[in-house]
Parts: sequence; structure tokens; C-alpha cells
Amino acid sequence: MKWKGRTTSGNVTDRRIGGSKTAIGGVGIAVLLIYTLITGDPSALLGNLFNGGSSNNDPLTAEEIEMGEFVSVVLADTEVVWKKVFAEYGKVYQPAKLVLYRDTTNSGCGTASSNIGPFYCSADQTIYIDLIFYKELKTRFNAPGDFAMAYVIAHEVGHHIQYQLGILEEFYDMRSKVSTTEFNQLSVRLELQADYMAGVWAHHIQGMGYLEEGDLQEAINAAGAVGDDRIQEQTQGRVTPDNFTHGTSEQRIRWFKKGFAAGDLEDGDTFSATTLYYRNELLIA
Repeated sequence: MKWKGRTTSGNVTDRRIGGSKTAIGGVGIAVLLIYTLITGDPSALLGNLFNGGSSNNDPLTAEEIEMGEFVSVVLADTEVVWKKVFAEYGKVYQPAKLVLYRDTTNSGCGTASSNIGPFYCSADQTIYIDLIFYKELKTRFNAPGDFAMAYVIAHEVGHHIQYQLGILEEFYDMRSKVSTTEFNQLSVRLELQADYMAGVWAHHIQGMGYLEEGDLQEAINAAGAVGDDRIQEQTQGRVTPDNFTHGTSEQRIRWFKKGFAAGDLEDGDTFSATTLYYRNELLIA
């Protein structure tokens, strides 16, 4: 992605120096990532997991400084794109905030931890990212490249779009009204819609001339790498569709591509879609 020397966002707060380092007892990083990876509301797992720690005042490395600048440019790009898209629908876009941190930090949804992965907190309309996840994308998920991380940020901004459109509120209201399996199915639709919105953003970034060769494939690889089926196979050796909360690799790639092709919100109503796909098989939603 062509990002160096471009405009950065004024909505990024960098807390990476002076944050607290906290251990998590009995909960592995992979398990937490399965539940809250790239999700809209991690509050169910935030709180009561932490058992004390020490401060982290290590200076930022050159690589960490550069990654912070990259994230800020990507967020600025989302602001430009969504301001334009919202205007086309007669709406005013209010940008999301983004916090960079190390290890742990406070959020409107509780204590944020690097073990949980990037997330959007609707309580304070803020995205929280420990950039250790950038390394996780490369090493654990085999999805390297700067545009893979850009996809993650764009997905989280997608949840902010859902918040502004009232979709998140309706989603949370359903939690007490349906079974766990049914709520998981709604969660899949929520996440696939955020993937669609990430694709819409990528469509406009391509139109601005900022994509480089291979960037789109990096995003597709990242979307596929964090599919529920792939993560379940890697961590438990079997796939349990009733426990899906984010969608399969194929579904996530499909909806990202759909948003990329459309470039607007017209085809992004995943909640009304009557069909979804799982491993090339058509499923009735």
C-alpha cells in the first residue's frame, strides 16, 4: 500500500509507553482470539481475566513508530472514504477513534488486552489495537503484508459504521431474545457485513491509486485466515458450525470481495440475505 508521507488521522491516541503489562491465568491467546478476533463487542470476555502485572515503559522501536504512522494513515483513509459514502446517502459520518497500546489498557468496554486482538468498543466508539497482532497475522495466521493489517482496521471501522447506522444496537438487543445458536448466526451476519464494508473501503482506496500489486490478495488472505472453520480446525481439530461467530473463510472472503466490487452499501445487507456459503456448498441462512 502506498502510504508513506500521506495524511495521518487526528483521531489516534498512542498509549504504547507507560501501559500496564498483565498476565492472564488459564486462558490461551488462541482461545481468546477465536472468540473476540476482529469483533464488535469483546466485553463478554473483558473484566475478571486479569491478575496483576508490571508497567511497560520501553521506548518505541523504529518499526513500532512506523507501524503507528501506518495505522494513522489507514484510519485517515477510512475517514475520507466514509465521509464520501455517507454523504451520498445524505448522512454525516462521525469518525471512529483509535487507541494504540501495549499489553493492556482501559477501554469503555473494560480492560483491553493484547491477548484478545483488535476490537471496536461501541461504548466509547473507539478501536483498540496492540500492534503485536500485526506479527500474529504473519506468524500465527500466515497472512503477511501491510494491507492485511489495513483490512483488519477497515473491518473494525465497519463495526463503527454499524454503530452509526443503528445496526449494532439492534444486534445487542437480540442477545436476550434468541438462543445462543441463533445469536451466533446473527453474529456471523454482523461480522460478514463488517467484511463487506472493509471491501467497500478497499474499492475506494484502489480508485485513489493507493493500492500496490498484491495488496488486494493480502487482504483476501487475511480474511480467509480468520474464518471460524479454519481457526476451529487449527485449534480443536474439528469444525462446529453452531459455534461460528464470524463466518467461514469462504464467507469472509466472499463478502469482502462483494463490498470491493460494489463500492457502496447497496449490496451489504447480510441480515436480509437468504443464502450463505460454506465450503462451496450453498446453505439456506
